[in-house]
Amino acid sequence: MSSAALDRLLAALIVGLAATGGISLLSGAPAESWLFLLHDVLAGMLAVAVVAKLARSAPKAIRARRWARLAVAGLVTAAAGASVLAGVAWVAAGSIVWVDLGLIRWSLLTVHAVAGIALLPLVLGHLAPRRWRVLRVRPARRAGHATASSRPTLPRRTLLAAAGYSALAVVLVGTATTVDTLRGGARRFTGSRFLPQGPPGVPTTFLGDAVPVIDPSGWRLKVTGRVERELTLELGALMTLDVRDSTAVLDCTSGWAVQATWTGARLPDVLALAGAAADAARVDVVSVTGWRASLRANEVDAMLLAWAEGGARIGTDHGAPLRLVAPDHRGLEWVKWIDRIEVA
Repeated sequence: MSSAALDRLLAALIVGLAATGGISLLSGAPAESWLFLLHDVLAGMLAVAVVAKLARSAPKAIRARRWARLAVAGLVTAAAGASVLAGVAWVAAGSIVWVDLGLIRWSLLTVHAVAGIALLPLVLGHLAPRRWRVLRVRPARRAGHATASSRPTLPRRTLLAAAGYSALAVVLVGTATTVDTLRGGARRFTGSRFLPQGPPGVPTTFLGDAVPVIDPSGWRLKVTGRVERELTLELGALMTLDVRDSTAVLDCTSGWAVQATWTGARLPDVLALAGAAADAARVDVVSVTGWRASLRANEVDAMLLAWAEGGARIGTDHGAPLRLVAPDHRGLEWVKWIDRIEVA
C-alpha cells in the first residue's frame, strides 16, 4: 500500500469511527448491535494502520528534521493511541474501570470517546497544510496520460493490504473480547457493563448539567404543540391515570447500565389526554435544564413518565419529580426533571 493510499485509509477510518461513534450515542435497540461491532472493527483497523504509518513515515521525517510536522503527527498519534488503547482496555477489562481526574471521574469508555473527539481537529490540522491532495484518488493513467474516460481505481496491493488490516483488526477485537470473557466480564451489545445495584457515585447528569432545585408543590408538567388542548398537570393528576410498571435497562453512554422496574404513567396516555394530532411526526420531552429528547411519534408507545424506581420515589439526582423511561434508547434520551412535552 502506497503512502498516499495509507493516508486515505487513515482518513476514512477516522471519519467512519466518528460517524459510528456519534450515531451509537443514540442507538440502544438490539437490532442496532451491528453498528457497535463495526465501530470496534474500525478501531482495530485504525490501530494497525497507525502502526504501519509510524513505521513508514517517522524515520523519514526524523532524517529530514521535519520537527514541526513530527510534533503535529505526535499529537495525532497520541490522541489516536489513547482512544484505541482505552477502548481495547475497556473491552478486555472484565469489569467497569474508572479513571479519577481530580474533580472528574470518567470511565475508560469515556476516555476512549474524549480522545477520539480530540483526534478530529488534530487530524484536520495535520491535513491542512499540504496533505489534502493525497486524499484524491486519481484516475489510472495509460501511456503516462490520464484518459477522459478513466475512473479512479484501487491497486490490487492496496486492496490486499486493506484486507490484511481488516483481518488483524478482527483478531484484535476477538482477543480483547476473549480476555474479557476469561476474566468473568460481560458487556451489553452497546459495550456497557451492568452495575450490581443502582448508580450511587456515578455521574448521571447530562453533559455537566447541575441538579436543579425544584419545588415539588409548584412543579407542573406542560403538554403543548399540536394538541387539541394544552395541559398543565401536577404530579397527583398523573397518578390518577393508568399507572404502569416497566422493567427496562438504563444504558448510559459512559459505559454503565442498570436494569430496574420503573413506575409511572404511559407517555401515550398523556398524549391522548391532550388530544395529540394523529399525524404528529415528533414528540419532544424537555427538561427544566433545557435538555431534550426528540423522539419519533411512532416510537413512544412503550415509554413511561416515571416518578418511582424499585417501589420508591426517585430522588432529585435521578430525575424527580418526573423522568422519562425510554426502553431501547440510550441514557441521553432518558430525560430527567421533565418540564414539558412538545408535540410537532
